[in-house]
Amino acid sequence: MNSFPINRHRLWQFLADGVLIAAAWRLAFFLDFSHPLEPFYRYLLSWEFFVLVIVSKLAVFTLFGFYNRWWRYVSTRDMWGAARGVSAACVIADLLVYAFKPAVNTQALPRSIIVLDYLLLLAFVAGTRLLARSLIERPSGGLVARGREVLIVGAGDAGQLLVREMQRNRQLAYTPVGFVDDDPRKKDLRIHGVRVLGQTDALPRLLREHRPDELLIAMPSATGELRRKIVEQSRAEGIPVKTLPGLHELITGDVNLAGQIRPVQVEDVLGREQVEVDLEAIAKYVRGRSVLITGAGGSIGSELCRQIVRLGAAKLVLVEQGESALYEMQRELVDERDFTAVIPILADCGDAAKMRQVFERYPPEVVFHAAAYKHVPMLETNPLQAVTNNVLATRVMAQVSVEFGVERFVFISTDKAANPKNLLGQSKAVCEWIVESFAVRDEVKTRFVAVRFGNVLGSSGSVIPIFRRQIERGGPLTVTHPEMTRFFMTIPEAASLVVQAGAMGGRGQVYVLDMGKPVKILDLAHQMIELSGRTEEQIRIEFVGSRAGEKMHEELWNEGEAVGPTSHPKIMRAARPPIEQAWLEEELGELERLVGEGDMYGVTAKLRTMVASPRRVGSAVLEDTLH
Repeated sequence: MNSFPINRHRLWQFLADGVLIAAAWRLAFFLDFSHPLEPFYRYLLSWEFFVLVIVSKLAVFTLFGFYNRWWRYVSTRDMWGAARGVSAACVIADLLVYAFKPAVNTQALPRSIIVLDYLLLLAFVAGTRLLARSLIERPSGGLVARGREVLIVGAGDAGQLLVREMQRNRQLAYTPVGFVDDDPRKKDLRIHGVRVLGQTDALPRLLREHRPDELLIAMPSATGELRRKIVEQSRAEGIPVKTLPGLHELITGDVNLAGQIRPVQVEDVLGREQVEVDLEAIAKYVRGRSVLITGAGGSIGSELCRQIVRLGAAKLVLVEQGESALYEMQRELVDERDFTAVIPILADCGDAAKMRQVFERYPPEVVFHAAAYKHVPMLETNPLQAVTNNVLATRVMAQVSVEFGVERFVFISTDKAANPKNLLGQSKAVCEWIVESFAVRDEVKTRFVAVRFGNVLGSSGSVIPIFRRQIERGGPLTVTHPEMTRFFMTIPEAASLVVQAGAMGGRGQVYVLDMGKPVKILDLAHQMIELSGRTEEQIRIEFVGSRAGEKMHEELWNEGEAVGPTSHPKIMRAARPPIEQAWLEEELGELERLVGEGDMYGVTAKLRTMVASPRRVGSAVLEDTLH
């Protein structure tokens, strides 16, 4: 169905090049001779030689792939390819002319004709392609597309690609009126016809002078601090701001930059530096492997699915007890990412019998255990579920992984496990001990690691979606305490660092992600109100007091843990004495008994006691070395 227009397009290009070859050959003789041509040269202009030259050059053009691309999408690389093709075609055609010249005449083809023919044909071939692209991209009614005038901050690769897309795609209805870029060497340069007007320091003046309809930030690697400064300057002039996503979003999204233009969100202005992770370099342990992910429909689990598919996993086993979340994740991987080697398992990962069936039928080589209950107030009122789904399920997954010879087990922990004060933190702290205890056993070949990090931006139940809903309703924004702080990281950042930490592969190591500086929840509320275009007179902030189990300031390290570096600057290692295995097994058995009896108070008391006074191997000796 689609082959006909493509073949017709190639035919027109083929015929056009034939005309250009004939014109260049004839014009070369005309430019070189102002007097009547001698018989030999008239013979070279006969139809026989025209056919020879045209056919030979078109054959070379075809071999060089001239007709595998449309002229409207010609690039700089294509231009160099055209130059190579024209050079080879002219050399071969000239050799054929020498080979088939009349035997009675020994005159050679003049070098001036060879040079002129080459230069003319090169100019014709390159010129027609560039002209075709310019005419096709030329918007109706002028050289500049009509639409909303936009000033673009960032004249790098992203900004240049964006302008090209705006000029090519009239449906975007954007008119780029200028660039702003901090590189002083770009001042007054024109990029795709759009001038670099100045640096970001001059942004307020440029906004007043040009009064664009929108300001667009096209710097995926820009820091949150720079984005916030640009947003404040633009809003002071009453001009709306949009942005391209950060690097992680671009990597995981589509290649169409223009399609990803969106309003600035609070995640863009939190001041975090971009975390660079070379996923390809550390992906060997998942490429071509069977990978199982628990909690595959959750915030971190779903992002792990996306990144691991992109890294070349052979098979992905998704374990999730939420039907809708599992269905959506499977649909995304199969329909949108064209990854069909997906096995969706609707199950509770704490069900040992079911997990053994899954591992036997779809034996995984790598396990990412991301399933957990995580909402602090909810777990405070449901301690049995906290222990069942977090602690006991982690023990089941670790045991089954060892039984079936899994190569690597990566456990997702939380900063609330450091000096824990609530049931979520206490349950996750015990989970870290489980991972450590399996890792130090001599008979266990599986490499266990735990990764600890703070809040992820935009995850279900986190503060940012809550604030957004409250703003949509007209407020108020409920803040627990004016001094409360939290660590924040984007979901793609966290997932990529989890994959990175898994590659480090220490036995029983607890890795802690560098979360940057803690952010005041109150500051977050102020920024979200400002970005919504409202004022604090319209959306008020209300202090409601801390909830049960909440800390004022989260921590990343336990007391007594020594902080050590790793091969990645954003991942640190927590060193501490190993947990005593016999004691841990006894305490876990008691926890399981209390859960079976439904003893909420007993479970809460046992968990608190365990975390308050854990037994570690050689604690007294190792305590001295840690300090």
